[in-house]
Amino acid sequence: MVVDHEREDNTNRSHNPLFRDVFLEGSEGQPSQAEAEPKRRNVLASQLAYWKQQLQGAAMILELPTDRPHSPVQTFVGAKHSFVLPQKLTTRLKTLSQHEGVSLFMTLLAAFQTLLSRYSGQDDLLVGTPLMRDSQATPVNLPGPFANLVVLRTNVSGNPSFRDLLERVRQGVMDAQAHQNVPFEQVVQALLPEPEPGRHPLFQVIFVLDSAPLEAQEGKAFLPSFLPKDSRAARCDLTLWLQETEQELRGWIEYNRTLFDATTIVRLVGHWQTLLEGIGADPEQRLSELPLLTDVERHQLLVEWNDTTTSYAQESCLHRLFEAQVEQTPDAVATIFEDDCLTYQQLNSRANQLAHHLQALGVGPEMLVGTCVERSLEMVIALLGILKAGGAYVPLDPTYPSERLAFMLEDAQVSVLVTQQSLLPHLPHKNTTVVCLDTDEAVLARQSMANPNSTVGPDHLAYVIYTSGSTGRPKGVQILHRAVVNFMLSMRQQPGLTAEDTLLAVTTLSFDIAALELFLPLIVGARLIIISRDVATRGTALAETLARTGTTVMQATPITWRMLLASGWQGSKKLKALCGGEALPLELAHQLLSKVGSLYNMYGPTETTIWSSVSQITPDATSISIGRPIANTQLYVLDKQLQLVPVGVAGELYIGGDGLARGYLNRPELTAERFLRHPLRTEPGARVYKTGDLARYRADGTIELIGRIDFQVKIRGLRIEMGEIEAVLRQHASVQDVVVVVREDIPGNKALVAHVVASDSGTGGDLRNYLKEKLPDYMVPTTFVLLEALPLTPNGKVDRRALPAPEYNKLQQDKDFVAPTLPTHHQLIQIWEELLEVRAIGIRDNFFDLGGHSLLAVRLTDRIEQVFGKKISAATLLAGPTIEQLADALSQMEETDNAPANQAGQVGNSKRASSRRGQLLSSLKTMWVKPNSSGRGRNSNSSDGDGK
Repeated sequence: MVVDHEREDNTNRSHNPLFRDVFLEGSEGQPSQAEAEPKRRNVLASQLAYWKQQLQGAAMILELPTDRPHSPVQTFVGAKHSFVLPQKLTTRLKTLSQHEGVSLFMTLLAAFQTLLSRYSGQDDLLVGTPLMRDSQATPVNLPGPFANLVVLRTNVSGNPSFRDLLERVRQGVMDAQAHQNVPFEQVVQALLPEPEPGRHPLFQVIFVLDSAPLEAQEGKAFLPSFLPKDSRAARCDLTLWLQETEQELRGWIEYNRTLFDATTIVRLVGHWQTLLEGIGADPEQRLSELPLLTDVERHQLLVEWNDTTTSYAQESCLHRLFEAQVEQTPDAVATIFEDDCLTYQQLNSRANQLAHHLQALGVGPEMLVGTCVERSLEMVIALLGILKAGGAYVPLDPTYPSERLAFMLEDAQVSVLVTQQSLLPHLPHKNTTVVCLDTDEAVLARQSMANPNSTVGPDHLAYVIYTSGSTGRPKGVQILHRAVVNFMLSMRQQPGLTAEDTLLAVTTLSFDIAALELFLPLIVGARLIIISRDVATRGTALAETLARTGTTVMQATPITWRMLLASGWQGSKKLKALCGGEALPLELAHQLLSKVGSLYNMYGPTETTIWSSVSQITPDATSISIGRPIANTQLYVLDKQLQLVPVGVAGELYIGGDGLARGYLNRPELTAERFLRHPLRTEPGARVYKTGDLARYRADGTIELIGRIDFQVKIRGLRIEMGEIEAVLRQHASVQDVVVVVREDIPGNKALVAHVVASDSGTGGDLRNYLKEKLPDYMVPTTFVLLEALPLTPNGKVDRRALPAPEYNKLQQDKDFVAPTLPTHHQLIQIWEELLEVRAIGIRDNFFDLGGHSLLAVRLTDRIEQVFGKKISAATLLAGPTIEQLADALSQMEETDNAPANQAGQVGNSKRASSRRGQLLSSLKTMWVKPNSSGRGRNSNSSDGDGK
């Protein structure tokens, strides 16, 4: 059906100011509809085909940076900002247009599209503009007989010069003029039968140039003839109206106030004028080279907000900071684990004995020493001993699969391994000299207790941490003593730690933020309390420990803080809470602020030494930022051409300064890819790290994380490269193709889902077991969705948005469902439903197949203890992860409790059971470990560079 919009009732458009004010009645004297209809049908059919082809594959959403997100329902609450382009600039632009053989409209449009591209990061742009209905129409907006909006599509890819872009724009405008007769709503209907909620269809920005005379009245502001006098309505997200006069260009930005603040629009206009000045001065510049920032803005971003230069002990090493503290407080308690403790002098002496022994084995600067020790005082002794010997430690998590540990040992060329006898069978140690801290105790006791001499310096390695790698194998990040010393001394000041503090360490050693927990207290004279894996993974036990020990500082990931809150923790106003590793949700921040004395949001990739920025969160916070850089650290938000972006505009976060790692061990290509020559400074050797995190500056100089530019994610604080999981899965004989994504079907509970195309439809369980032999448990997807084929986009890429969600309820209906019969069954099912948000659970359904993971397993055992008063061990849950099996276990425990037993035997069994629980819980590889991340960001909202 062809819409006759000369006669069409505008009632259907009345809700949208765009249609109400732009579509006008036609003039009289036109041919009758009967005479014109056949020709019109042919013309419109031909032109509609053009628009379908022209807009095929176009990005229908322009992702401009807004101060507030779009709502699901489009709003039209508007405001206007007026401005004037000076006569000198206007003359230059008119001269340029004449020289290039284009209209002023085309020049200004090209400049506006350049601004939109620089703001959004998009190369394919759609902008709306009104055209006159006459076949000879020019792109102007005049009162009277024009009757249509058209979409101008421009591709700015390839970073062309502005002069080259002008030619693209000229051709696009001419093509649009030749096909302008199709009513806009018909184009929308043909291309977007279901428009994006809350968005104007096809384009969200309108550009208009009007050559009609201004209406002027003495003493009143000028308004163009076409501009509605009602300033409270907004046709689109942004509409740029320009009025050409003899001397200058006058402009108005009409904007949606639900999206933009007035200050944001003022900045945008200023950036466009700076851009126009650059175009007028040299149109041969490439788009990325055209200036956006004023000198004042550039100085603010480059210098003022990165003025972090602070003097520190640049020639010192980490262990020497500890030795200096030993001299000051030798008899103070340094560290505690359960019932054991060591003073500063005792800890130093034990570490020195290990160091002398390691030096006798040949350990010195740049030598990598593996350490795999359970959480204990010996763990701290091992780290300090390796550093004092001059070596660099490589932490090895005893819960990792043997295959991964073997790769790390071989990649790092570890020739000396510090461990414990009980862990040795799990560790590949062929051709490695092994030092067991327990069985070699007598050998170590004969060594000197004096500080050893070492030639290690600030530019030597302190440690190498392995993180997930996108190529299918982990990569070792090399951190220098200088970087760690700068970090520790900065953290000493903010968030701050003093000799009066007690820090509770909960993070596993294989993640770098454990270094803050273990070393920061020891260089300031504070007290370090180490807790077991078992305590760190149980909310009730952790809460009890916090209260009993009088802890004043604790660092943890958001998921650990959630676990603590869920346990009924009452909090302490004496506690300083550090939260990092992944994005800190605002609602969690407010929950914590009601429980603690102060809260800090921490951000930083492993590659820039633990944390690179810090932000104290206050009760009046309405959003969360990562704050400002720490001492001797710089943060830059850059575009694809490594140019600074304006405040509010998204770009990739780059980090410079003393915290940068040397690079990746044995990976020179990857090091060159992620550690770049500094694009904004000229000092020899200056570098920046490419984080992969999307971020933007706020007006107050703090930085907000937006997401990731790649498929790296963080779950429960752990950095995960999807590519590594996919690469391992593709090695399975049955897997033809695979895509791994992260889903958050339960708020606050992210989970990995693998979508697999496999030759064997029954391989889901096999794949899980296969991955557990090769990857840490936190990298094993909780759910496997088997597909016949992966969905693809029109250009042949995997369409991740079209990947189906796991249908847990449907999966259960497809199985042999066994209904609950006992009261215990019903109680357990209710707990499962609360945790998993899954219904129709049968008594033989597997907890882990329904989306359960290690953290939920810990919460499950806590809930069972609350409801039944019985402690279900990790081993019990792993061995029997169904309702039926758990009910049987509870029944057996009840019978055991009622039977007479030797009290002494019970105590001994209890201790052994507790020990076994700690070992078995480690097999769950839970979240309590530190963040290892979007983008980081660690905080990453995003999110998804290589953050923790």
